Amino acid sequence: MRITRETLLKIARDTITLRAHERRGLVAAYLCGSLLEEEYLLGGTTDIDLVLVHTEPVEIKREIVSLTDEIHLDIAHHYQEEYNQVRGLRTHPWLGPLLNACKVLYDPQHFMDFIQASVRGQFDRADNVLERAHKQVEVARRIWLRYQGETTLIEPQDVKAYLKAVVHVANAVAGISGPPLAERRFLLKFPGRAEAVDRSGLFPGLLGLLGAPRLDEGLFKKWLPLWQAAYQAIPVEQAPPSLHPKRLLYYREAFIAMLSGPQPEAILWPLLNTWTIAAGHFWAASPERQNWQQACAQLGLIREGLAERFQALDSYLDLVDETLEAWGEANGA
Repeated sequence: MRITRETLLKIARDTITLRAHERRGLVAAYLCGSLLEEEYLLGGTTDIDLVLVHTEPVEIKREIVSLTDEIHLDIAHHYQEEYNQVRGLRTHPWLGPLLNACKVLYDPQHFMDFIQASVRGQFDRADNVLERAHKQVEVARRIWLRYQGETTLIEPQDVKAYLKAVVHVANAVAGISGPPLAERRFLLKFPGRAEAVDRSGLFPGLLGLLGAPRLDEGLFKKWLPLWQAAYQAIPVEQAPPSLHPKRLLYYREAFIAMLSGPQPEAILWPLLNTWTIAAGHFWAASPERQNWQQACAQLGLIREGLAERFQALDSYLDLVDETLEAWGEANGA
């Protein structure tokens, strides 16, 4: 199958038409994610990100629908009431940018017309930009506070919490000049977002938080089959949507493309993040967990090393606070 933007858009529209006929209560549907960007393929793979808005609460919040080995649908299901506080949506750090940039594909009652117009109104005003950024920092700071004084940090949930803090503080910077960064392109795009606020030094600092200075390209190539073994060992019925079996190629081919490109270190974020989620599905003595733990040890992300990283995160948070303050003063906020 030849993958073109037109083909993918047709699949998106056909899917929404089918869902609208199959299910009552579909209020609206919109497209978001990489398909709206110039470069929508990475390693020859992509997903089609759709959001379906329903009149009733939904049990399944996210579903993955495989189309081919290279393409899948990533469908989020929202309850209509999540959009009730319209004015607050433009300062929501995730949903606000999503609604601002999305492409509405189904809206028979003009529900999304009203929502999107409200979000886009004054969306780029400096005080609203800063409010979204500060909300990201606040989440990271709360995680940092929770881990003060902890030294025996060896569980996947500890590393997962740390990575969550890192992604929030990085997106506080990224959010000044664009939407939150997607997982696969997180480290590919962050340098440009840091430069946009005249803080290019935040990128090596981010790499330091993730342990990149300890690594070379050979380690990534060594880790890739270990990551894949853990991914594939997760029982299908336990796999979260982010690690759906049909998303394996979506990640793996992107990793291979990064390793052969000018920024091989960009593999670190999506590899580490997905590996950490996978590791949480196995016993401590399992080979899948042990391999992950050894990789984290090399990155300095377990035990005292992770405690030290939390302290480094504190300094990074201060730098980001200073960056936001300087940007706000320069832009009248």
